[in-house]
Amino acid sequence: MGGCNILIANPRDIPGMLKDLSQYKVHSFPAVNTLFTALANHPDFGTVDWSSLVISVGGGMAVQSATAKLWLDKTGCPICEGYGLSETSPSASCNPVDTTAYSGTIGLPLPNTEMTLLDDDGREVPIGTPGEIAIRGPQVMAGYWQRPDETAKVMTADGFFRTGDIGVVDERGYFKIVDRKKDMILVGGFNVYPNEVEDVVTQMEGILECAAVGVADAKAGEVVKLVIVKSDPAVTESDVRAYCEVNLTGYKRPKIVEFRSDLPKTPVGKILRRELRDGK
Repeated sequence: MGGCNILIANPRDIPGMLKDLSQYKVHSFPAVNTLFTALANHPDFGTVDWSSLVISVGGGMAVQSATAKLWLDKTGCPICEGYGLSETSPSASCNPVDTTAYSGTIGLPLPNTEMTLLDDDGREVPIGTPGEIAIRGPQVMAGYWQRPDETAKVMTADGFFRTGDIGVVDERGYFKIVDRKKDMILVGGFNVYPNEVEDVVTQMEGILECAAVGVADAKAGEVVKLVIVKSDPAVTESDVRAYCEVNLTGYKRPKIVEFRSDLPKTPVGKILRRELRDGK
């Protein structure tokens, strides 16, 4: 189609990325939430001419509402969020590309793709009820290479791939990611989804990014630990707790608040919650 792809070899080098992008008129920009955040908050962000940006594609992890608002304010181009996995080659759903606002959903299944939500016993859950996202379509893998045992764990008898992601679907058929099943925190018998906690806390003034994980607790089974990177050094633990007191239900509030200069991430910017759970 005559398009030109610009490969950013090291997306962790934000100044270097902005320097590269400043040489081009950018029309389409795909990124994970943490990269949108890092770019929009960088002092060199204005060196890039974003006026030609037609679509900003969010994927890889949940896009947070605070990030979406900041990106729209700075570029005039809303983040269009999609969803997929390596096992789905890689896309399974996306919002309409002519969207004019961030929706908080991962949109509708792609053509010829079926998506449903299953409980632990493989039964479909009602609309509005969280369940594990399962996908069937031409882009879904046949199986893991030479691992029939692992394939059997994720494929249903009728050909749906169980993703390990918890989602909900509304009456229009739009899906929304709740969280990874394995990242769910069980506090005194109540499910706490880290994405929800993180989405709320990142809307607080002075918070650049954060991650919520579950840590063992003798009384509650698990409690929420919140690891925060500040954009304002003046923010204190008591500030965070006061904010959470107002904006989060009791069992969702962090029992442990920790400040760091950065969060552990993959090379493309996904936050490694596993390392935070392990105390790294």
